[in-house]
Amino acid sequence: MLNTIPNRITIARLLSVPLLMYLILSDSNIGRILAVILFFLAAVSDAVDGYIARSLNQTSVFGQFADPIADKLLISGALIALVQLGELSAAAVMALIAREFLVTGLRIVAIHEGQIIDASILGKIKTISHVILVLVVLAARTFSLGPAGGIAKTVALILAIAMSLISGAEYFYRLRRLFV
Repeated sequence: MLNTIPNRITIARLLSVPLLMYLILSDSNIGRILAVILFFLAAVSDAVDGYIARSLNQTSVFGQFADPIADKLLISGALIALVQLGELSAAAVMALIAREFLVTGLRIVAIHEGQIIDASILGKIKTISHVILVLVVLAARTFSLGPAGGIAKTVALILAIAMSLISGAEYFYRLRRLFV
């Protein structure tokens, strides 16, 4: 089942993370431009592999396992590189990553109780907000956006944190019976 197109796309996304981090940390303009392009393509590949898997009936246990991990590593790797560059605060990025650990832990508890928890619409919006945050910060760093770039970064960060808190709270609310 690893030879399916969706699984190959997921594996490519996983393998792109170290290269993406290298490009984000690059001092060259071409490296920074390539980082924007690679991140965009990798983020879009998440939707593409899911669509193909459902359309061609190629969903697999590997895909269900690896796809969310690839997404979390892609976003986390980019965010961590941006902290290293001083583009984002470590506290803000820790809040975003902590939500991922908490919801993943919640899903593990749910699986232990025999429940499978699909991503909610708020969880998908959260993911989109994280992609937007990374793209905005990369674009502001790569292209001369002036004060508008700083404002866009602040707005994108507030949106990403808000969506992380809201979607995380929604998962815990939906699954509150697990803790009774």
